[in-house]
Amino acid sequence: MRKALLATRRALPVATRVRWDAAIAQRLLDWCAQENVEELGVYWPLHGEPDLHDAYAQLAARGVQLSLPVVLEKHAPLAFSDWTPGEPMVKDGMGVAVPAQLRLRAAPATLLVPCLGFNEQRYRLGYGGGYYDRTLAAAPRPRTIGIAYACLAASFPNGEYDIALDHIVTEGDLF
Repeated sequence: MRKALLATRRALPVATRVRWDAAIAQRLLDWCAQENVEELGVYWPLHGEPDLHDAYAQLAARGVQLSLPVVLEKHAPLAFSDWTPGEPMVKDGMGVAVPAQLRLRAAPATLLVPCLGFNEQRYRLGYGGGYYDRTLAAAPRPRTIGIAYACLAASFPNGEYDIALDHIVTEGDLF
């Protein structure tokens, strides 16, 4: 299923993705304003994930403290580093962009979680590494917002370690 969802996402035309990313970004900005979000864990897009960098810049301009997830060790929860859009970045051992100067901090109160797929119960399908699941299992659990394209909704059972997300934002809806 992961391969099929990844292929679906990668096959989306660039113009469609740009339009959908803008719609997701606006929904996210509206939600953050409505919820008075003061700190937000964001993600650096991989493998065709929605690119929300414009929204990140707007949130930072509003005074929202942003952070990026950082893998410090395998089979462990994610760590987080404060991040400002435009600061120097480097690739970590897994090829993910992280701040060149890590400024580790506690997990943010609200966390964006990229979804390869999701089901109607708001469980997410990721790449299988379990990093977000381990992160969400730790207390205190951040409020979670899954980010995905609506075409990636799928039917799949949740596993014993899976944790449902609080919300999922797509280009069309908030679940």
